[in-house]
Amino acid sequence: MTIRHMKIFLEVYRLENITQAAKTLHMTQPAVTRTIQEIEQHYGVRLFDRMNRRLFVTEAGRQFYAQALHIVESFDRMEKGLLNGDAFGVLRVGASISLGNFFLPDLVSAFCRERPDMKVKVMISNAGNLQRGLLNNELDLALIEGGISEPELETRAFSEDRLVLIVPVGHELAVKEKVFVRDLKEYDLLAREKGSVGRTLVDHVFAVRGMTPEPLWESASTQAIIKGVQKGIGVAVLPEMLVEREISEGRVCKREIEDEGFERVHYVVWHRNKFLTDGGRRFMDMAVEKGGQKGR
Repeated sequence: MTIRHMKIFLEVYRLENITQAAKTLHMTQPAVTRTIQEIEQHYGVRLFDRMNRRLFVTEAGRQFYAQALHIVESFDRMEKGLLNGDAFGVLRVGASISLGNFFLPDLVSAFCRERPDMKVKVMISNAGNLQRGLLNNELDLALIEGGISEPELETRAFSEDRLVLIVPVGHELAVKEKVFVRDLKEYDLLAREKGSVGRTLVDHVFAVRGMTPEPLWESASTQAIIKGVQKGIGVAVLPEMLVEREISEGRVCKREIEDEGFERVHYVVWHRNKFLTDGGRRFMDMAVEKGGQKGR
């Protein structure tokens, strides 16, 4: 016995006519008749009496109708919720630290104004944790800087930024005429933790030049690294958006690196097998729209 059997029965019950029910169901009359017979044979009851080419509902038919109607309505509600996750009112979004600080709050605020019945549940973490969250279906979408290492994840670019070198005020690199990547190996490096996109990019840039970074500090806190640079403990390569204020206020000094732009693309990321709801797709579109506006 299937939901399809019950839906066909309900239509026949409503119209009390197999031919008309077949038309509304876009089925053949024999197929509808066969379905009713299958139900009757399965339960060993007669649902309709057939007299003078008319159908008359039996007592068993009325009892079956009351139960089938409830079951089909419950199934339809469940199916609507599963096929449209927006019915549950929650979108689970992850973001890397930079994007979580500077891009995500405005995006979530705009999305919630447009979709007031939905809530956006957010996790801010490094790229490694976000990718695991997507793979384990703990997140619906994630905003991540830079490349994605997992082949099961799909991406859509929405913005870009770059990393910059910051050094203490008065540091010798602050007055050096030109700075190259190789110069950084002479100084204590303060870096993000392994697994973060920024750290992965720095490691890659060093590696292609035959260098291996050995950070004096490793931290998940960007602010801790900025403070360390400000206090003269070392130098760091961090997202420009995260250090703009300290640079403009003269608390740290920014230097361009001649042989490396440290540029990277930001992506909306999701699992390739993930069903994206209308709300999820709209959130992605808004990220692209907002990212494009930010770039102009």
